[in-house]
Amino acid sequence: MQAVREVVARAVPLDRSDVDTDQIIPSDWLKRVERTGFGEGLFSEWRERSDFVLNQDRYRDAQILVAGPNFGTGSSREHAVWALEDYGFRAVISPRFADIFRNNALKIGLVPVELPQDVVTRIMQAVEDDPSLEIVVDVVDRRVAVPAIDLDEPFVLDDHTHHRLLNGLDDVGLSLQHEDEIAGYEQSRPSWAPRVT
Repeated sequence: MQAVREVVARAVPLDRSDVDTDQIIPSDWLKRVERTGFGEGLFSEWRERSDFVLNQDRYRDAQILVAGPNFGTGSSREHAVWALEDYGFRAVISPRFADIFRNNALKIGLVPVELPQDVVTRIMQAVEDDPSLEIVVDVVDRRVAVPAIDLDEPFVLDDHTHHRLLNGLDDVGLSLQHEDEIAGYEQSRPSWAPRVT
Protein backbone atom coordinates (compact mmCIF):
# COMPACT_ATOMS: atom_id res chain seq x y z
CA MET A 1 0.00 0.00 0.00
CA GLN A 2 1.08 3.59 -0.45
CA ALA A 3 2.13 5.71 2.51
CA VAL A 4 -0.50 8.14 3.77
CA ARG A 5 0.73 11.29 5.47
CA GLU A 6 -2.00 13.75 4.62
CA VAL A 7 -5.25 13.85 2.67
CA VAL A 8 -6.25 17.32 1.48
CA ALA A 9 -9.47 17.15 -0.49
CA ARG A 10 -13.10 18.05 -0.92
CA ALA A 11 -15.77 15.87 0.68
CA VAL A 12 -19.09 14.15 0.03
CA PRO A 13 -21.71 14.36 2.81
CA LEU A 14 -23.52 11.05 3.33
CA ASP A 15 -26.10 11.97 5.94
CA ARG A 16 -27.14 8.42 6.84
CA SER A 17 -26.48 6.37 9.94
CA ASP A 18 -25.95 2.62 10.26
CA VAL A 19 -24.64 2.23 6.71
CA ASP A 20 -23.73 -1.43 6.41
CA THR A 21 -21.29 -3.17 4.09
CA ASP A 22 -24.13 -4.55 1.94
CA GLN A 23 -25.26 -0.98 1.25
CA ILE A 24 -21.68 0.11 0.56
CA ILE A 25 -21.17 -2.72 -1.98
CA PRO A 26 -24.24 -4.91 -2.64
CA SER A 27 -23.65 -8.66 -2.71
CA ASP A 28 -24.25 -9.02 -6.46
CA TRP A 29 -20.90 -7.21 -6.94
CA LEU A 30 -18.98 -9.86 -5.00
CA LYS A 31 -18.51 -12.18 -7.97
CA ARG A 32 -15.34 -10.42 -9.12
CA VAL A 33 -12.10 -12.32 -8.61
CA GLU A 34 -9.80 -9.31 -8.68
CA ARG A 35 -9.62 -6.47 -6.18
CA THR A 36 -10.27 -3.68 -8.68
CA GLY A 37 -13.42 -2.44 -10.37
CA PHE A 38 -15.56 -2.29 -7.24
CA GLY A 39 -15.91 1.50 -7.43
CA GLU A 40 -18.67 1.07 -10.00
CA GLY A 41 -20.68 -0.86 -7.43
CA LEU A 42 -20.19 1.60 -4.56
CA PHE A 43 -23.65 2.38 -3.16
CA SER A 44 -25.00 1.06 -6.49
CA GLU A 45 -28.56 0.56 -5.26
CA TRP A 46 -28.72 4.12 -3.90
CA ARG A 47 -27.05 5.51 -7.02
CA GLU A 48 -30.04 4.36 -9.05
CA ARG A 49 -31.78 7.46 -7.68
CA SER A 50 -30.71 10.55 -9.60
CA ASP A 51 -30.69 12.74 -6.48
CA PHE A 52 -28.26 10.50 -4.54
CA VAL A 53 -25.28 12.50 -3.33
CA LEU A 54 -22.67 10.66 -5.44
CA ASN A 55 -24.68 11.52 -8.56
CA GLN A 56 -24.45 15.26 -7.90
CA ASP A 57 -21.86 17.10 -10.01
CA ARG A 58 -20.96 19.42 -7.15
CA TYR A 59 -19.35 16.49 -5.31
CA ARG A 60 -17.52 15.00 -8.30
CA ASP A 61 -13.90 13.97 -7.58
CA ALA A 62 -14.23 14.44 -3.82
CA GLN A 63 -11.85 12.12 -1.91
CA ILE A 64 -13.26 12.28 1.62
CA LEU A 65 -16.59 10.77 2.66
CA VAL A 66 -18.32 12.35 5.67
CA ALA A 67 -20.84 9.85 7.03
CA GLY A 68 -23.24 9.37 9.91
CA PRO A 69 -22.62 7.12 12.92
CA ASN A 70 -22.07 3.35 12.75
CA PHE A 71 -20.50 3.33 9.31
CA GLY A 72 -19.45 -0.05 7.90
CA THR A 73 -21.59 -2.29 10.10
CA GLY A 74 -22.76 -5.72 9.00
CA SER A 75 -20.66 -8.39 7.38
CA SER A 76 -16.88 -8.36 7.37
CA ARG A 77 -16.52 -8.10 3.57
CA GLU A 78 -13.30 -6.40 2.52
CA HIS A 79 -15.02 -5.45 -0.72
CA ALA A 80 -16.63 -2.47 1.05
CA VAL A 81 -13.29 -0.73 1.63
CA TRP A 82 -12.05 -1.83 -1.80
CA ALA A 83 -15.11 -0.15 -3.37
CA LEU A 84 -14.54 3.10 -1.47
CA GLU A 85 -10.86 3.14 -2.42
CA ASP A 86 -11.52 2.18 -6.05
CA TYR A 87 -14.10 4.97 -6.33
CA GLY A 88 -11.44 7.46 -5.22
CA PHE A 89 -12.02 7.98 -1.51
CA ARG A 90 -8.89 8.25 0.62
CA ALA A 91 -10.54 8.93 4.00
CA VAL A 92 -13.91 8.49 5.71
CA ILE A 93 -15.02 10.68 8.61
CA SER A 94 -17.73 9.35 10.95
CA PRO A 95 -18.68 9.46 14.65
CA ARG A 96 -18.28 5.66 14.82
CA PHE A 97 -17.05 2.80 12.64
CA ALA A 98 -17.66 -0.91 12.90
CA ASP A 99 -14.43 -2.49 14.16
CA ILE A 100 -13.98 -4.90 11.25
CA PHE A 101 -14.61 -2.16 8.70
CA ARG A 102 -12.07 0.07 10.44
CA ASN A 103 -9.44 -2.70 10.45
CA ASN A 104 -10.06 -3.54 6.79
CA ALA A 105 -9.78 0.13 5.84
CA LEU A 106 -6.49 0.62 7.66
CA LYS A 107 -5.00 -2.46 5.98
CA ILE A 108 -5.28 -0.80 2.57
CA GLY A 109 -4.53 2.79 3.58
CA LEU A 110 -8.10 4.14 3.60
CA VAL A 111 -8.10 6.41 6.66
CA PRO A 112 -11.13 6.04 8.96
CA VAL A 113 -11.33 9.21 11.06
CA GLU A 114 -13.55 9.00 14.12
CA LEU A 115 -14.70 12.38 15.47
CA PRO A 116 -17.44 13.40 17.94
CA GLN A 117 -20.97 13.56 16.51
CA ASP A 118 -21.25 17.34 16.88
CA VAL A 119 -17.98 17.85 14.97
CA VAL A 120 -19.05 15.50 12.15
CA THR A 121 -22.42 17.27 11.95
CA ARG A 122 -20.64 20.61 11.68
CA ILE A 123 -18.35 19.35 8.90
CA MET A 124 -21.26 17.73 7.03
CA GLN A 125 -23.30 20.94 7.16
CA ALA A 126 -20.33 23.00 5.98
CA VAL A 127 -19.76 20.64 3.03
CA GLU A 128 -23.45 20.76 2.11
CA ASP A 129 -23.31 24.58 2.17
CA ASP A 130 -20.05 24.75 0.21
CA PRO A 131 -19.02 21.66 -1.80
CA SER A 132 -15.69 23.33 -2.67
CA LEU A 133 -14.69 23.27 1.01
CA GLU A 134 -11.28 21.73 1.60
CA ILE A 135 -10.68 19.30 4.45
CA VAL A 136 -7.24 18.32 5.74
CA VAL A 137 -6.79 14.87 7.30
CA ASP A 138 -3.32 15.13 8.81
CA VAL A 139 -2.21 11.58 9.58
CA VAL A 140 1.22 12.73 10.80
CA ASP A 141 -0.22 14.88 13.61
CA ARG A 142 -3.50 12.93 13.90
CA ARG A 143 -5.72 15.97 13.29
CA VAL A 144 -8.56 17.03 11.01
CA ALA A 145 -8.73 20.66 9.95
CA VAL A 146 -11.34 22.59 8.02
CA PRO A 147 -9.77 26.06 7.84
CA ALA A 148 -12.82 27.71 6.24
CA ILE A 149 -14.91 27.05 9.37
CA ASP A 150 -12.04 27.40 11.84
CA LEU A 151 -12.14 23.74 12.84
CA ASP A 152 -9.12 21.78 14.03
CA GLU A 153 -9.77 18.51 15.89
CA PRO A 154 -7.55 15.61 17.00
CA PHE A 155 -8.48 12.04 16.18
CA VAL A 156 -7.31 8.78 17.75
CA LEU A 157 -4.87 6.60 15.87
CA ASP A 158 -2.78 4.07 17.79
CA ASP A 159 1.01 4.21 17.35
CA HIS A 160 1.28 0.90 15.47
CA THR A 161 -1.36 1.89 12.91
CA HIS A 162 0.15 5.37 12.66
CA HIS A 163 3.51 3.79 11.82
CA ARG A 164 1.91 1.51 9.22
CA LEU A 165 0.12 4.36 7.44
CA LEU A 166 3.11 6.72 7.43
CA ASN A 167 5.36 4.00 6.01
CA GLY A 168 2.87 2.34 3.64
CA LEU A 169 3.09 -1.02 5.39
CA ASP A 170 0.37 -3.55 4.74
CA ASP A 171 0.52 -7.01 6.38
CA VAL A 172 3.04 -8.27 3.81
CA GLY A 173 5.15 -5.13 4.22
CA LEU A 174 5.24 -5.65 7.99
CA SER A 175 6.47 -9.22 7.49
CA LEU A 176 9.12 -8.13 5.02
CA GLN A 177 10.59 -5.80 7.64
CA HIS A 178 11.84 -9.03 9.26
CA GLU A 179 13.14 -10.60 6.07
CA ASP A 180 16.69 -11.12 7.42
CA GLU A 181 15.40 -12.77 10.61
CA ILE A 182 13.07 -15.01 8.59
CA ALA A 183 15.92 -16.02 6.26
CA GLY A 184 18.15 -16.77 9.27
CA TYR A 185 15.47 -18.90 10.86
CA GLU A 186 14.87 -20.80 7.61
CA GLN A 187 18.60 -21.58 7.31
CA SER A 188 18.74 -23.00 10.81
CA ARG A 189 15.66 -25.22 10.47
CA PRO A 190 16.27 -28.99 10.33
CA SER A 191 16.33 -30.35 6.80
CA TRP A 192 13.45 -32.70 7.54
CA ALA A 193 11.09 -29.80 8.46
CA PRO A 194 8.55 -28.74 5.82
CA ARG A 195 9.53 -25.80 3.63
CA VAL A 196 7.71 -23.29 1.50
CA THR A 197 9.51 -22.59 -1.75
